[in-house]
Amino acid sequence: MAQVSLKAIKKNYGATQVIKGVDIEIGDGEFVVFVGPSGCGKSTLLRMIAGLEDISGGTLTIGDTVVNDLPPKDRRIAMVFQSYAIFPHMTVRENLAFGLTIANAPQAEKDAKVAEAARILQMEHLLDRRPSQLSGGQRQRVAIGRAIVRKPAVFLFDEPLSNLDAALRVDMRMELSKLHADLGATMVYVTHDQVEAMTLADKIVVLNGGVVQQIGTPLELYHTPANLFVAGFMGSPKMNLLKARIEAIGPDSVTVTSQDLGSMVLPRTNPELKLGDDVTVGLRPHHLGETGDHRIEGRIVLVERLGNETLAAMQLKSGQQIIAALPGDVAVAAGETLSLATQADKASLFLPSGDAA
Repeated sequence: MAQVSLKAIKKNYGATQVIKGVDIEIGDGEFVVFVGPSGCGKSTLLRMIAGLEDISGGTLTIGDTVVNDLPPKDRRIAMVFQSYAIFPHMTVRENLAFGLTIANAPQAEKDAKVAEAARILQMEHLLDRRPSQLSGGQRQRVAIGRAIVRKPAVFLFDEPLSNLDAALRVDMRMELSKLHADLGATMVYVTHDQVEAMTLADKIVVLNGGVVQQIGTPLELYHTPANLFVAGFMGSPKMNLLKARIEAIGPDSVTVTSQDLGSMVLPRTNPELKLGDDVTVGLRPHHLGETGDHRIEGRIVLVERLGNETLAAMQLKSGQQIIAALPGDVAVAAGETLSLATQADKASLFLPSGDAA
């Protein structure tokens, strides 16, 4: 396998710059997920790694080789697309072996690599079927198997699960995690689904507008988002963001006030905070509950019961709505007033610029 290094990578379409000087280091054997909203540049970035898009500026290295001008076939990569891109007239065995067939590999090599891929993906019983006889998840496994037989240095996945239903997506996420553990391969995965990113990644790259917003482990992004964009994008349900103003500053604490929060004392982590600053307080829905040193009150407008938990949408005094994630069997109903506790040390604070304090 190999590491992947992107240094000051840019992509222009005419006068329009869509990737704006991206720096990312992907370690050998890491599972890295590019995540962000539609149009953020994540698929373009993946296609640049694959060699399907030209690089307008910067340096792209796979292993020890600068690959800016190398064609895709020479980059030691294999790509799995959103569409399965498997041949309907071929059997699973023939689809898996296709890349080796056009490379004129010996039959014994083809048989051995196809058998290994089928074993890894638990598809031995499907080898003589055609795609029309397969489910969506099985077809996606064929596409992944075709990548495995090539023994690439880097696997690239472009939203491979988006065509599957919810239950199959969960199953395939588990399959991909298991595949990564079995192969120890370097994998780069693109998705707009932050749940996929949180569950699959060793490291997440959050993109917006062609710019990297934050790089870190799933828990780093969840607990310490670098800015308001990451705070609002990562986590399900997303973080509640409440406007406030700094009322007092102590050596180790800062007091913020708002109509909804009242007066709330938070740990002081940034010396740049000033009295009167307009800030934003971030509260995770799962950090609202029975225990804590500060309370927040609102009227319940919607209750969603998910079995393992109950999501309550609450309207605060200002009219803003927040979400609280409560135990599944909690007795709450729309129209009731609910007072919940939150722990100040789990709240996030953001500067007027939108960066984390």
